[in-house]
Amino acid sequence: MTLVRQRFTITGQVQGVGFRPFVYRIAMDSGVTGSVNNSSDGVLIEIQGTPDQAGRFTGDLSTKLPPLARIVTLDSEAMPPVEDENEFIILKSTGGQGHSVLISPDVATCPDCLADMDDPDNRRYRYPFTNCTNCGPRYTITRSIPYDRPQTSMAKFTLCDECRREYEDPLDRRFHAQPNACPRCGPRTWLTDNTGAVIAQGDESLRRLAAELGEGKIAAVKGLGGFHLVCDAASDKAVALLRERKFRPDKPLAVMVPDMESARLLADIGPEEEAWLTGIHRPIVLAAKRKPFTLSALVAPDTNFVGLMLPYTPLHHILLNDFKHCCDLVSALVMTSGNMSSEPICLDNDEALERLGNIADVMLFHNRDILIRTDDSVLRTSPSTGDPIFMRRARGFVPSPVFLPQAGPTVLGTGPELKCTMTLTKGDQAFASQHIGNMSNLETLEFYREILAHLQDILQVRPELIVRDLHPDYMTTTLAEEVGRELDVPVVAVQHHVAHIHAVLAENKHTAPALGLALDGTGYGEDGTIWGGECLMVVPEELEHQRLAHFSRIRLPGGEAAVKEPWRIAQAALWELGVREPGRYAWPWLADFGAESRFLPQILEKGINAPLTSSCGRLFDAMAGLCGLAETISYEGQAAIRLEKVQDMTETGAYPCPLASGDPVALNTLELVAAALEDLENNVPVPIIARRFHRGLINGLADMAFNFSMLLDVHHVGLSGGVMQNLTLATELPRALRAAGLIPLVHTQLPPNDGCISLGQAAWGQRKLLLEK
Repeated sequence: MTLVRQRFTITGQVQGVGFRPFVYRIAMDSGVTGSVNNSSDGVLIEIQGTPDQAGRFTGDLSTKLPPLARIVTLDSEAMPPVEDENEFIILKSTGGQGHSVLISPDVATCPDCLADMDDPDNRRYRYPFTNCTNCGPRYTITRSIPYDRPQTSMAKFTLCDECRREYEDPLDRRFHAQPNACPRCGPRTWLTDNTGAVIAQGDESLRRLAAELGEGKIAAVKGLGGFHLVCDAASDKAVALLRERKFRPDKPLAVMVPDMESARLLADIGPEEEAWLTGIHRPIVLAAKRKPFTLSALVAPDTNFVGLMLPYTPLHHILLNDFKHCCDLVSALVMTSGNMSSEPICLDNDEALERLGNIADVMLFHNRDILIRTDDSVLRTSPSTGDPIFMRRARGFVPSPVFLPQAGPTVLGTGPELKCTMTLTKGDQAFASQHIGNMSNLETLEFYREILAHLQDILQVRPELIVRDLHPDYMTTTLAEEVGRELDVPVVAVQHHVAHIHAVLAENKHTAPALGLALDGTGYGEDGTIWGGECLMVVPEELEHQRLAHFSRIRLPGGEAAVKEPWRIAQAALWELGVREPGRYAWPWLADFGAESRFLPQILEKGINAPLTSSCGRLFDAMAGLCGLAETISYEGQAAIRLEKVQDMTETGAYPCPLASGDPVALNTLELVAAALEDLENNVPVPIIARRFHRGLINGLADMAFNFSMLLDVHHVGLSGGVMQNLTLATELPRALRAAGLIPLVHTQLPPNDGCISLGQAAWGQRKLLLEK
């Protein structure tokens, strides 16, 4: 009998996803002998059998993958057959340098585990840590790889006999499920008051928590990647109290509901939203509120959308089902990050008791350590394409890579100041971290350093170059220089909006010259002014770029104060138009800020603490302030959200937004302000004005891109920046570009906001090293 032997080396998301038992099963089915094991090079498989048996195994290997497995490379080579091999075995994992495997993100509870939890005769009935190889925690409990139990926070829990039998049986779905546990041997929960005094333990702690929430209490609940602050989403009193204690007066709060039936009572949900809500990633999904909206209006007062998510851990499933019996209306709980505004999400029990004790009335703890803090991901779907538009990328997606156009050296992109992430490249893969937050305090800096060390460890890489933002005073700039000295690695800077465009081009694997529209709030420009409404020409292969055009520049009187008080920007825009005092339209901010308003012209004339900006975000602020929608804001983007919300979508008019000659050219966005002022003086309703503004800006951007496309013979247009989270622009600007014969490139894997900056920096830096070699 002729025997053949083959060796396979497989890289990708192939550890901790049931890959080895899958290989064992298809080996049994095909009749081959050999072995499989996890190693630092990936999953190594050797098989031996007849040519027919080997062919059947090879076919099954690529067509019958486990649901969570993701093959990046599959290399095979012929080997000489061996004698006296009569079985297929699973070998113990081996370590080493140069890991070529991907750790799976954390995955929502699978239907089989939910069935176990719902069965009163099952030993895992209502057990809040039920999991198997197809679901459960991964990234948040992993110290290093190979992904084996000793490398996770489950190492301290010794398996009972029944769990060990499952863990060691290759035909069981819990074979080598590293978080495998049951009530006898695994983690447990307990409920305390905000001083740490125990109220209830075990299953009773979840029932009691649901009852406390039904009575209007606020809870801190330890979850998968950190703590949530939780309250009854239908209670005005509870939501108002949570906002007051958390110092979060207006920013939308996420809501968790038990199932799709409940979700449909609250929002209009299309097939794309449903797929994200019920899939393995389980992000928060922004969906249009149904009318009447039966939850508290305080959940999301500024927007017509509500952020919904379904349970993604067994604990959540139990809690939401218990809460059904403790509420009068739909079972819906506010689930917002367990932190004070601007701080990282709380990670461990002692930290939560100290930091959240003044917010929460009761606290649900458990004793499975969270090693890597990770917020919930947030996205919405594009009405025109169905693709995701990320607001925040974290749990469920990290540490999955973005695949780059080419392989290259390892580079660290350190990210921006706000909505910070970092990115490390490895070969042709870019690993963007989870959302880290605003780099404004020592706690976030410590979190940043934790993730930097962790990513280097699990990827087994060391950067050859560090790329930072151009801004000299960013905390990430200081950090980049520190890390560069520690690692003896050179540090270079790339401008903020150039990084934005390199990010969207990298996501789309686009290496040819492209135009880029970078539309956001703030970025330090190459001329020392604040950029944010930019038309760039970018040539990725040669790392060349040119600022072709920008929005009309206006001043920010009071500097940072203007960002928090949009009325200042509105008056500054009017000042640029030569309007020094109200005419037929009474400026809406004079009642509250009359004295400050009278002083503003002196600041503008002297240019004292009044930096120039071409920011698109500040243009939205000016329009919202002018229309009386937002004199002040309590969170970033609030004014723009309100302006978008009030649009009269039946309006077909558009304000003029022409190009003005210069070097660089200016998109005359002040014309939008002038037209709006004229309409306000003629008592045109604000919803019509808001719509005309959006349409005029979109037309102006599309016309500008078309003109430069014809001039430069470049037809792809990268769209990036936080303003591209505005659903109107995200939907209608690509449509307008396509109508002009252009090809828009958009983000679908990372947020268009500053969460993508580190990817752009890293891709730029990798290309720089390749050009130098």
